Amino acid sequence: MERMDAGKARGVLHPERSEGEFHHDRRLPSPDLGDLVAHFWSVSWDLRGQEPRIQETLPHPAVHIVFEVGNTRVGGVSRSRFTRRLEGQGRVFGIKFKPAGFHPFLGEPLSSLTDMLLTLSEVFGGSGQDLEDSVLAADEDATRIEIAEAFLRSCHPGPDPRVPFLNGIAARIAEDREITRLDHLSGPFGVSSRTLQRLFARYVGVSPKWVIQRYRLHEALARVDEGNLVDWAALALDLGYFDQAHFIKDFKALVGRTPTDYAALIRPS
Repeated sequence: MERMDAGKARGVLHPERSEGEFHHDRRLPSPDLGDLVAHFWSVSWDLRGQEPRIQETLPHPAVHIVFEVGNTRVGGVSRSRFTRRLEGQGRVFGIKFKPAGFHPFLGEPLSSLTDMLLTLSEVFGGSGQDLEDSVLAADEDATRIEIAEAFLRSCHPGPDPRVPFLNGIAARIAEDREITRLDHLSGPFGVSSRTLQRLFARYVGVSPKWVIQRYRLHEALARVDEGNLVDWAALALDLGYFDQAHFIKDFKALVGRTPTDYAALIRPS
C-alpha cells in the first residue's frame, strides 16, 4: 500500500547542520485509523566520524509511541521542548496520535499520562511487548506501519464521538491563528468553556488554553523561520498577548532563547 507523505513537520527548532546522513519521514495512516493517528514517523541517522547533532522540537498536544532498541516507550503530552543528542548510527520509529486519539487505548484520563513515559507493557500488557518485538524486528517502515496498524485495530475498543469532536477543535486551534482565547472556541463549537476544559483534561491531557498558547508560539516560530524581519510588538498582539514582555517570556521558556536571539541563531549575520 502506497503511504501518503504527512508533509512538513511543525515546531522543529534550528536543527544543527552537520555532515553525515539524517532522514526524517512522516506517513499518513490508513483511513480507518484517521481519527486516532496523526501520522507514523521515522528518524534515522549515520553520523559516524562526525560531530553529534542536537535535535529539538516544540511540544504538541499528542501522545507518541516511540520504538527504539533499549528505549521503547509511550510518551504522554510533554509540556516542555524535546531535546535529543544524536550521534553514531541509529533509527527510531514512532506513532504520533491525534490530540484525543490515544484516549480509547488508555482507558483513563490522558492527564494521568501528561509529562510521563511508560513502557508498552505498562499500557498494553503482554501484547505491548509483542508489538515492540515485532516492530523492532521489521526491516522497512512500510512493514512497521502495517504491524502497528494491525495492533491498534485489534485493541481499539470502538468509536467514541468525542474523539473526532475534540480532534476537530484542536485542528481548528492549530490552523486559525485568530484563536487566542478560550472563549473563541465556545461559540463555534457550541460548548461551554468549563466543558471544554473538562473534556480536554480527560481526552487530550492538557487544557485548551495550553493548546492555544502552544500553537500560537508555533506560529511565532514559523514567522521567524520564514527569514523576514519581525515586528515583535505587533506579533505579540497578533498572537493574543497583552504586551511584548509576556510574549518574550513565554517564547524563551519554551524555546530556550528570546525571539531576537533565536532569529540571530538561524540567520547569522
